[in-house]
Amino acid sequence: MRKLIAIVVVAWAVASPAHAQESVRVFDAWARATILASRPGAAYLTIESAAKDRLLGLTTPVAGHVMIHAVEKDGDISRMKHIETLELPAGQRVTLAPGGMHLMLMGLQDKLSEGTAFPITLNFEKAGEIKVDVSVLGIAAEGPREAAE
Repeated sequence: MRKLIAIVVVAWAVASPAHAQESVRVFDAWARATILASRPGAAYLTIESAAKDRLLGLTTPVAGHVMIHAVEKDGDISRMKHIETLELPAGQRVTLAPGGMHLMLMGLQDKLSEGTAFPITLNFEKAGEIKVDVSVLGIAAEGPREAAE
């Protein structure tokens, strides 16, 4: 009996991270090319979670750190505001796009060149870590769908 319980516990532990990752989808990950490595880069993506979750942080080898920024408007003035965590409502898409929420890539190791890609790891409270590739589009790109047209 103990052997059976141990097998079930091990099987559940191995399957849980895979199940959690299936509950969160990350797609359309892209960044704008940068002219200089000394300036921050910006990346965008869409996240959809089957269950309520939170994005706790992100890492990438191309930058020293990644920050989630929202844009707040006060009349005609827009300001970026750092967000510690990003709430993900169940069953709803959260899109980070130019002019709105975005990822700031601080401390770039090198400039982001159009036509390349880099990995980024998203750390979720429930789903754990999910790694995706970010496509680098042109400096003035508005998104991956535009690049495909």
